Amino acid sequence: MVALLMFFSIITYIYLKEDIQTELLKSIIIIDLITLPIIILYSYFLSGILIYHIKLLSDKLSKRNETMIKPLNTEDLPEEFKTLTISINTLMMRIQNFVKYKKELFVGTAHELKTPLAVMKTKTQVTLMKRDRNVKALEEALKQNIISIDEMNKIIGSILEFGRAEGAQFETPVNTNIKDFLINKAKDFRILAEANKQNFIYDIQINVEKIYIQPILFTQIIQNFVQNALKFTPNGKEVMLRCHDNNKEIIIEVIDEGTGIDNNKDLFAPFMRSKTSTGTGLGLFLAKSASDAMGGNISLKNREDKNGTIAKVILPK
Repeated sequence: MVALLMFFSIITYIYLKEDIQTELLKSIIIIDLITLPIIILYSYFLSGILIYHIKLLSDKLSKRNETMIKPLNTEDLPEEFKTLTISINTLMMRIQNFVKYKKELFVGTAHELKTPLAVMKTKTQVTLMKRDRNVKALEEALKQNIISIDEMNKIIGSILEFGRAEGAQFETPVNTNIKDFLINKAKDFRILAEANKQNFIYDIQINVEKIYIQPILFTQIIQNFVQNALKFTPNGKEVMLRCHDNNKEIIIEVIDEGTGIDNNKDLFAPFMRSKTSTGTGLGLFLAKSASDAMGGNISLKNREDKNGTIAKVILPK
């Protein structure tokens, strides 16, 4: 009797368990049927919002060209897109500066070459117009023409240097011991300074050992800074190469005791030079182009403690 009761209890339990499983399965199916459309609608709504702002950003970018590179307005974009927009604005600002300086380079080149050509033409015409032309007058005209040709060659050489620098921007970055690199350069600069009876010192205090840099571009920046410092620093004065770093950046400065700079001029523009300079005015322009290509930030300012200039470049680690 007891065995029979146990048998019926087991049968009843099995049927109840099957009913529970059936009801549970029905509940899951009903919940899925209800929630799945909600999830699809929500996904469609969310993707619509994302696509709308992406299209909005795309439309804004499509309206930009080389003559209208204005920053994008971030007010009508969600917070998630603002970081991206800031990065795009930074890139467009660099492109705008690049286009601006390229135009100035072409115009400046034409102007710089036109002047010595005009001098050559005028001097030659004046010499030919003289009735009492003699060997001395012809020699003087030829010497003046040679001077003008040398000036044009100097300008053309600087433009070719700019072309090489443009090609160097595609140079593969090399894992370089930055401290040893700067110390070796400083030793070479010290020899130049001693030849000019100037004092050249360096202070390289950085924690990072190696970073990926483009050696040609990096050398162009440092070399331009030091050469300018030596050029405008009187004999007996001091030029310093200083380098330190923080968690994210490497800061390199060249500090001189020269005459300082004119803060009212854009010294990074092509063919911009001081009244006492004998160069072509492309050095700082090339240095800025190299810095931009390396993702750096370049600046010039007058010293506050004494006469002189601080040329600085900040590079990301």
